[in-house]
Formats: sequence, C-alpha cells, structure tokens
Amino acid sequence: MPRILAPLLSATTYARWLHLVIGLVFVGVVLMVYPGIEGPGRGELLVRAACVDTVLLVLAALVPAMRRAEGVQARLLLVPGREQDIGVRPARGWADRRRTALWLLGRVVLGGLVGGASVLLPATAVDLVLRPEPVVFGLRLGGGAGLRWAPLLAPVLLFGLGWLVVWGGRLQLAMAVRLLGPSPAERLAAAELRAERLLERNLLARELHDSIGHALTVTVLQAGAAREGGDPEFAARALEVIEETGRRAMDDLERTLALLRDPADQGVPGVPGRGADGDRDARERPGIDRLPALFETARAAGSPVEARVDVPSGALPGVLSREGYRIVQEGVTNALKYAPGEPISVRVAVRDGSLELCCANALRPPSARSHGGSPRRGGKGLRGIRERAVLLGGEAAAGVESGDWVLTVRVPLRLGG
Repeated sequence: MPRILAPLLSATTYARWLHLVIGLVFVGVVLMVYPGIEGPGRGELLVRAACVDTVLLVLAALVPAMRRAEGVQARLLLVPGREQDIGVRPARGWADRRRTALWLLGRVVLGGLVGGASVLLPATAVDLVLRPEPVVFGLRLGGGAGLRWAPLLAPVLLFGLGWLVVWGGRLQLAMAVRLLGPSPAERLAAAELRAERLLERNLLARELHDSIGHALTVTVLQAGAAREGGDPEFAARALEVIEETGRRAMDDLERTLALLRDPADQGVPGVPGRGADGDRDARERPGIDRLPALFETARAAGSPVEARVDVPSGALPGVLSREGYRIVQEGVTNALKYAPGEPISVRVAVRDGSLELCCANALRPPSARSHGGSPRRGGKGLRGIRERAVLLGGEAAAGVESGDWVLTVRVPLRLGG
C-alpha cells in the first residue's frame, strides 16, 4: 500500500503535472487564436489545430535559445535527480534542432492527453456524486437502481488520474533525458574529457611518487648509515645529502602542486605541447642534464654508480629529457631500496632514432634481504615506468639477467613515431 500511495503524495508528481499541463495550455491558446472554437466540426477543428501547433513548434525549435529554455524548465519541474542528464545549452546544429522539435511535439501531445484527462476525469467524478443522471465520457446514464453505486466510481477515477499523472511525468522525464540530454557526440566528448583529466591526475601522482619516493629512500638510507657509522665526518656528509635531497623534493612538490592548482596553464607532465607555460615548466623540471647530481646522491647513499650518458646536447625533445630523467631516477631509487650498497650501472644513449635507457644492479644475497632488500614484485614504480614508456610510444622491460636486476627502456625520439 505505501508503494501505491507514495507517488500520489510526492511533490515531484505535482511538479511534473504542472509541466504536463503547460502543454495543454499551449494547445488551448493556439486553438482559440486559430481556427477558433466555432465553425468547423470537432474532427476538422482538431486537425487544423494539430497542423498549426506542429508548424509553430517546429519554427520555435529553430531558435537555438529554445533548447536552453526547455532544458531549464525541465530541470526545475521534472526533478530529474541528476541534472546533468538534461542539457541547458542552446542548440548547436541541426541535429540539436531536430531533437528539440521532437521534444516540443512530444511534450505538447503528452501534455494535451494528460491535461485533458485532468479536466475530464474530475468533472466526471463530480457528476457521479452529484447528478442523478451523470454523464460519463460524454454518455448520459439513465436512472435505475444500479446508479446508487455510481458515486463509488468517483474515487476510482481520481485514483486513476493520479497514476496517469505519475506515469505521464515519468514518460515526460524519459523524453527529456533522451531528447534534451547530451547527444552521442557530446557524451563522447565528455567521456574523453574525463579520461584526459584522469590521465593528468595519474601523471601528477606518478610525478609525486617518483620524486618524493626517491627523496625518502635516500633520506632513510643516509640517516640509517649515519646512525650506525659513528663517524662525525660521515654523519655531517650524510646530513648534507639529506638536506640537498629534501630541498629538491620540496621543489618537485611545489611544481606538482602548482600543476594541480591550474594544470591547463602550467603544462601537464608527460603530455607534450600542453599548456601556455610549457616551456617554462620544461626548464624547471629536471632533465637528462641533471643525472650527474642524481648519481652523486646515490653514491653518497653508499651504492657505487657506474654511469655512461651518451646523449648529444640538444638531441632530445624536452619531454623525452624530463621523462628520461624520471625513469632513471626510479631505476636508481629501486636499486637503493631493494639492494642498498650494491653497485649500480646506468647507460643512457641515443641510437637508431631512439633513446635507450638501462639501469642494472647486483641482487643482494637472500641472507641480506632482511634489512629492506626484499625482492621486487612489480610495484607502482615499475608500473609507472612502463606507463611513461607507453605514453611516449616506447616499451619497457624489467627482470633478472645473469644475477643482476636489469631495467631497460626504449622510446623513439620522434613523439608518436
């Protein structure tokens, strides 16, 4: 019983009823202006009125602002629940105008039916209660004992009218979502925009993971070595490295937060040519030329680094230089985290139209892995490296080769190639 009565007592039902009745008002006004309510027969009158209504509604649909006005009204009175399902933008093309015309025609037809029933059924219910010979749907009922039960039909008619309004409002809402909502092209554009924003967020998250993760790894290793070493000179050097690493991490964090505040103006990491200030962002973010400082930090953390960088000056596009730095940084960070103190070998070179990156380190003996040197299992760092490589049109691989953990990345110099 509550399910049957709840829609009839809902304010939403009567807001939608008002929206439906507006369609009947439009039909009535047009009918009174032309062809009028006198003269031709009822059938001819309805045909003429339908033709005039159709012409007027189609002409109104040609006005771009009509789509916006109908969308605003539908949002207010149909109470869609999710307002984005009904658009409020002006018509942008003939497809929008056609859908607006169909909406107006459907709205007037459905509103005329429900509005007409809203007038006819209450009047019939009153006749059943008050008249000795009531008129039901245009038919006069003669006297008789059976008519004593006729007043009991009045609540049935009113109950049926209530549910007619409920279903009419639901149908009107479905029409609005279908005809006033975003077109398939607009839905696709919105989906692409959401995907682009998600990509930007993932890129920024990866940027934070790489830069802050590297800084924390170096800091932990240096602090632990200084605590266990007992050499004041070594401890002072470790504190210098921690200070410098923390300063660089703060710079990276500040740049990333600036991107989060306004990514459209700052340039998105990993997306070439994005943003008005992309050149400034390229200068601020570290590139291949900053690798020597990275290697010195690793050496200060206790891991010997043998590095060979064979990249001519200006040979790399800015995005490749920046992403190449982050890839090497993540490789060195992983080596420091999972095999602290083991030698690290890094090779960076330009060959055959591609940038080749290789980072290898000796695996720690199993007995030495209890102090943070657990084997790698393809965590966020390696996944981020693969994502960076794929976005640049390249590929990445990581695994054990001849007792060493080897990370190799190859990306084309020409983006999209």
